[in-house]
Amino acid sequence: MSGILSIMLIVPLVAALACLFVGANQARWIALGATLVDLVLGGVLWANFEIGGPQWQFVEYTPIFGRFAWALGIDGFALLLILLSVFLMPICIGASWEAIEKRVQEYMAAFLITEVLMIGTFAAQDIFLFYVFFEAGLIPMFLIIGIWGGANRIYASYKFFLYTLLGSVLMLIAMMYMTITAGTTSIPELMAYDFPGGVQTWLWLAFFASFAVKMPMWPVHTWLPDAHVQAPTAGSVILAGVLLKLGGYGFLRFSLPMFPEASAQLIWLVFGLSCIAVVVTSLIALVQSDMKKLIAYSSVAHMAIVTLGLFTFNRQGIEGAMMVMLGHGLVSGALFLCVGVIYDRLHTREIDRYGGLAINMPKYAILFMLFTMASVGLPGTSNFVGELLALMGTYQVSTLATLIATTGIILGAAYMLYLYRRVVFGDLVKDDVKAMPDLSKRELALLAPIAAAVLWMGVYPESFLAPMRGDVATLLARIERARPAGDSQPTPGNPAAAAKAEPKAEHGAAH
Repeated sequence: MSGILSIMLIVPLVAALACLFVGANQARWIALGATLVDLVLGGVLWANFEIGGPQWQFVEYTPIFGRFAWALGIDGFALLLILLSVFLMPICIGASWEAIEKRVQEYMAAFLITEVLMIGTFAAQDIFLFYVFFEAGLIPMFLIIGIWGGANRIYASYKFFLYTLLGSVLMLIAMMYMTITAGTTSIPELMAYDFPGGVQTWLWLAFFASFAVKMPMWPVHTWLPDAHVQAPTAGSVILAGVLLKLGGYGFLRFSLPMFPEASAQLIWLVFGLSCIAVVVTSLIALVQSDMKKLIAYSSVAHMAIVTLGLFTFNRQGIEGAMMVMLGHGLVSGALFLCVGVIYDRLHTREIDRYGGLAINMPKYAILFMLFTMASVGLPGTSNFVGELLALMGTYQVSTLATLIATTGIILGAAYMLYLYRRVVFGDLVKDDVKAMPDLSKRELALLAPIAAAVLWMGVYPESFLAPMRGDVATLLARIERARPAGDSQPTPGNPAAAAKAEPKAEHGAAH
């Protein structure tokens, strides 16, 4: 299977160029075809990924110049995030089929380039190749918001660009220092290199400046609601579904394995910002009148649970954080699609303009309910597994942080159910709402696969936990030496407490 990752990058790249030289309708079909080819290749990746095999698989290495090389390869973390990317991309193309009418060719090309850069970011094994893919991802999304967005699109696109660019300059300086010190640009080699303790803190902060904005963490999250509100529906889907996950992937790939001591020393910063984000953004979501803004703020709250889980230094927390990233990618993408469906009919996102949709749009009401419940973390849906594991992991480190994060889940239920009640239930009194037709076959075809994936993750999470289990073990072996003492750990030398704690440890190892 050598070369499959390069093929997955070449297919959408060639299709993007082809889109620029054909008519609007042909561009749509070319984009859909290319994204479906990548989806099939993603399935091939998953089928051939050897669970329990070597950490890095499908490795490609071609020197380019100096230390810079075309180096690709994936582990379980990268595999799952690539699968999420290729799964959502055809859905985004389908969502744009009728909604985008101007400059269709350029729009489809921008989306295909976004796919190239997302897959490249997750597959890169050279630190500067990673940086090129990671940063270049800004450009097509900047154009998608700035050209095809809403009334305030220019403001939102520039804010998105400037916020994300600023942190990345610091990251580039840190990368240059690391390659000079370690004498390599290989990410696997850098993950095993021990940087001096004092330097680690500065390097960690430089990477944190970039990844925190991408996540986005409080208080550098303010670009996200603006970007979501102004972006076209498919832009919001890919932004929430995959681009926010680049920050979490960065923490997993760089901050934790390369700077374990600094990660442990600064755990208070991550936990503090995450706890504030969970509560503050949930409360802000409660008072929103714009549906997209409400879901955007809920994204910040959910990603805060990801950052809590990642920095727990234990198996449950890290596996939970990855599951929340995958589950949130599916659910938030589906929620933005649900908003897009009714926006296309009534051209407003104001919650008060709707009401009673269960009467004339029953199919829509059922699917919207499933995604609302998944967002809340209902057992049997994707988010439940991830949030439970992440909070179990967080509890081993800080009972206070767990308590605060759990209030975010309660607030999440409040704002999502409040949104659903006002949009779907009630009397159908507005004439223009009465005239809205139920889901078309195209819209059903977009939402049904996500619904199936959400239920699959909730009912059989082992499919998604198995590929990353070995990588979590490798990461834990690397960061174990820096693991901070948790406030819920049994007292050393107390046999009774140790005996009680032992079954829990075995249970965690089985997850």
